Amino acid sequence: MFKSAFSMYYDGFRSMVVGRTLWKIIFIKLFIMFAVLKVFFFPNFLATNFDTDAERADHVLSNLTRPSTDK
Repeated sequence: MFKSAFSMYYDGFRSMVVGRTLWKIIFIKLFIMFAVLKVFFFPNFLATNFDTDAERADHVLSNLTRPSTDK
């Protein structure tokens, strides 16, 4: 069963002409989303606001163990 499914996908991807271009576009878009946008829109909060690892650990621990206010 797995071999027949694999061979079906393998043959389908091997015979693609337009699909290869589409896959290249998909990978370029994924690279832009995860590599480029992460740098500009998701800064490292802990590294910028705390100087030592102990301060970072205390901040994370206090936020994880804080009682929930959602009821």
